[in-house]
Amino acid sequence: MELEVLSLAYPPLLIFAAALLVLVLPRIAGFTVGALSLAAVLAISLVAPEGQHLAGTFLGFEVVPYYIDDFSRMVGLGLGFLGVCSVIYAYSSEASTTLVAFALVYVASSVGAAFAGDWLVLLFMWELMAVTSTLVVWHYGGDAVRAGFRYALFHGTGGVLVMLAVAAHYVQTGTFIYDGTGIADGIPALLAVLGMGVNVAFIGVHTWLPDTYPRPHIAASVFLSVYTTKTSAFVLYRAFPIGAESDLGIYIAYMGGLMSVYGATFALLQHDMRALLSYHIQAQLGYIVAGIGMGAWMIESEIAVAGAMSHLFNNILFKSLLFMAVGVVIYRTGEEDLYELGGLWREMPLTAIGFGLGALSITAIPGFNGYVSKGMLFDAADPHYYGIEASEPLYWLLWLGAIGTLLSFIKLGYYVFFHGESDVSVPDAKPGQTVAMLGLGAACVLFGVWWEGLADLAPTLHAHGGGEFTFAYPNDEGHMHPYSTSHLQTAGILTGVAAVTFVVVRKPLSKLDLGDPAMIVYPVTYHVSRWTMLAVTEIYAAVDRAVVGGVKRCYWIGNNPVLAVDAAARRLPLVDVEERQPTDGGRPSTIHLRTSIGTTVLLLTLVLTVVLWLLVV
Repeated sequence: MELEVLSLAYPPLLIFAAALLVLVLPRIAGFTVGALSLAAVLAISLVAPEGQHLAGTFLGFEVVPYYIDDFSRMVGLGLGFLGVCSVIYAYSSEASTTLVAFALVYVASSVGAAFAGDWLVLLFMWELMAVTSTLVVWHYGGDAVRAGFRYALFHGTGGVLVMLAVAAHYVQTGTFIYDGTGIADGIPALLAVLGMGVNVAFIGVHTWLPDTYPRPHIAASVFLSVYTTKTSAFVLYRAFPIGAESDLGIYIAYMGGLMSVYGATFALLQHDMRALLSYHIQAQLGYIVAGIGMGAWMIESEIAVAGAMSHLFNNILFKSLLFMAVGVVIYRTGEEDLYELGGLWREMPLTAIGFGLGALSITAIPGFNGYVSKGMLFDAADPHYYGIEASEPLYWLLWLGAIGTLLSFIKLGYYVFFHGESDVSVPDAKPGQTVAMLGLGAACVLFGVWWEGLADLAPTLHAHGGGEFTFAYPNDEGHMHPYSTSHLQTAGILTGVAAVTFVVVRKPLSKLDLGDPAMIVYPVTYHVSRWTMLAVTEIYAAVDRAVVGGVKRCYWIGNNPVLAVDAAARRLPLVDVEERQPTDGGRPSTIHLRTSIGTTVLLLTLVLTVVLWLLVV
């Protein structure tokens, strides 16, 4: 009976209901309900039975809104746990109830995309995720509005490509239901990889990341840092699953390798702390994309897919933790530039510990979760382990990306927490911020030390008892040994090379301020975005003025019908109208119709969501 109930408890709907309650309940009660809804997603992901749930028809098409397998279970666990921590962090960081309501609808769409069992439901959730994430950015106002508009243009374009891919897939296969083989070959696959490439920050269409994520409220950045990109990486796997033998697999894999280097390089050149972390979203997505590409390219490369999904799960934990720690620094000091800080470990020891746990995880230091998942990906690409000769350049790209990651976080930690003495006396993280950071940090340590637990979650690894995990790879069967001598030596070499390099390049690096060449190569994007934004906002304002003015006039006429007739009569020739005293003493009638564009879009989205849900049911 309990399992049947869980199969009917649709996770996105729980979060969606919590978002509505956040708007009407007292602040602490609303945030509590929001956190509990995400705790429910965590529990459902852990114990819900595998298979299709809530299957039905929509406009004559078969749909499966709720699908559980080992892959969606792993992603659901990560998104649910992070959601609980993010709501606690948002409450303690003084995020508004409106922002958290927006964020929860955004999270609901992301979770809905992860649990979708067909391309049609996925497409709906994909577009809803683009709309709601834009609202999360816009809510902060100021520079975030323009950045959010550029963000919306990128994701709107990517969404159109994904929509075309799904339509072409249906034409070729006659069904939207996932069948385990991914998106149809040919045009659908090409359109899918281009559209999904926007959301996973392929080089050239990645500039929305560093442009957008440093702009909004610090709590908004935490939500944004995970849900769009990690969900999209998972959807990329759905399109190109293990064994797909897609011709695009090798290109996806090498794009991932290049992303890891590109993102780490430009992260190293940043002054803005959240911009640095945003480039590292691209870099870490590069590892995930490389693993997905290897799984679709190499026959039965189970270790590559296990590494990609494990790194996706781990990235949910340590990337959000890093945004939280940096957010606390900004919250307490008001400073975004890392070169304007220093010595904060004495002022903010708990924040420094939280940052340290995240930094040690993302840089793949032994004992932390990133070490285990990155190790799988290194082994999958290394021809001397489980890779093939054609994957050797990819292995060295991942190596360079790892060195760049180490350099970036040595730089960030050094200048923010250890360089010199602090010029300001500031309090440490608030209790809720501390709980959220240390909760995520504890998970990073747990899955680094208890790596068997992470391997248990990884869908393509198979335990044979006694903690022994095996997997298939192109030439044979392999065993997982993350803490073998050779793996520890590799980690030590990477760390040593990065530490020595930082000592050499620290001073010249601090004087560099190089922009992302993608911002120069695509100046048209900026101008088109700017003028399109102005056109849309001015049209919206004109329509708003016309509608509100018309409603107000009708409201006034309803309250003053005699005066309205007199006013109309005065416009006629040869009509003499006697002056009358207004019954309201001359005060104009008032009616409150004003709301923000973000709230308007949210209300329209909610109404359309309810209508579509009723159609499905």
